[in-house]
Amino acid sequence: MEDGVYLGVDVGSVSTNLVVMAPSGRIIKKIYLRTEGNPIGSVQKAFCEVAPEFAAVKVLGVGVTGSGRQLIGTIIGADVIKNEITAHGVAALRAYPEVRTVLEIGGQDSKIILIENGVAVDFGMNTVCAAGTGSFLDQQAHRLNLSISEFGQIALRSKNPVRIAGRCSVFAESDMIHKQQMGHSLEDIVAGLCTALVRNYLNNVGKGKEIRPPILFQGGVAANAGIKRAFEQELGHPVIVPEYYDTMGAWGCALLAQEEKAAYGKTRFRGFQLAEEEISVTSFECVDCPNRCEVINVHINRRPLSGWGDRCGKWQRINAEATG
Repeated sequence: MEDGVYLGVDVGSVSTNLVVMAPSGRIIKKIYLRTEGNPIGSVQKAFCEVAPEFAAVKVLGVGVTGSGRQLIGTIIGADVIKNEITAHGVAALRAYPEVRTVLEIGGQDSKIILIENGVAVDFGMNTVCAAGTGSFLDQQAHRLNLSISEFGQIALRSKNPVRIAGRCSVFAESDMIHKQQMGHSLEDIVAGLCTALVRNYLNNVGKGKEIRPPILFQGGVAANAGIKRAFEQELGHPVIVPEYYDTMGAWGCALLAQEEKAAYGKTRFRGFQLAEEEISVTSFECVDCPNRCEVINVHINRRPLSGWGDRCGKWQRINAEATG
């Protein structure tokens, strides 16, 4: 084993990803788990999987991203907490330095990042409608009794994709059912859905953006060959799926933890034993002033660890004194 490792954790609403990275930037191990509404439990499960192999290895730094980054970063002792745009952009540039456009579709949201001369110059996100996300694809695959891996391969067999109304997930599902009742083949319906998802993405997330090659496609949905082909047909350019397409956010934060090590020095990581500890989160409304802030408190083994959400910092100070 090398001198030490960096950890990257990406905690999303659908999946939790963890990478163990060598100082060279090489990913030694990656884990992709379903969050299942329990971000703390999913991170503990990921730690359980890596602990036997890395418990005795020095952790040099830890980075966290994703919608659950503040909570998980506080619990595990992250050195760097970054938004998803930054993490995905850093990983994309490491994987393919010439990249100009990053397309990212996750379980509950989608993003686009435009890069010029190695710097992200613009981005867009969609967190409103599920029609352009992985969770919608999962739902439709389940309804059609297909695995998500079969879904993409079936789409590639289509000769005449039908047009599906993809602007809204409810309308898309209704339109799919209608097309089935009209007798269209499964292949053409699935391919039509892939095209509808891509149109929805480009008309919303990519609206007004100049999409230039080289184009990278990241996120769990990048495993779907039907979506990749639909992007290539709509854009008229090849679309590259990087090797670590499903854990790029986690890899990006591990790289950021390495880049910023000079700023934090010794890591604050609390260790893989967190997998076995009792972690609880409580919240309450502080009534000490008219702001009525919602305060979030984290406890590990019933001991207060941190609190946030209060504008004045009162509860942060109280928790700091209790842990100090």
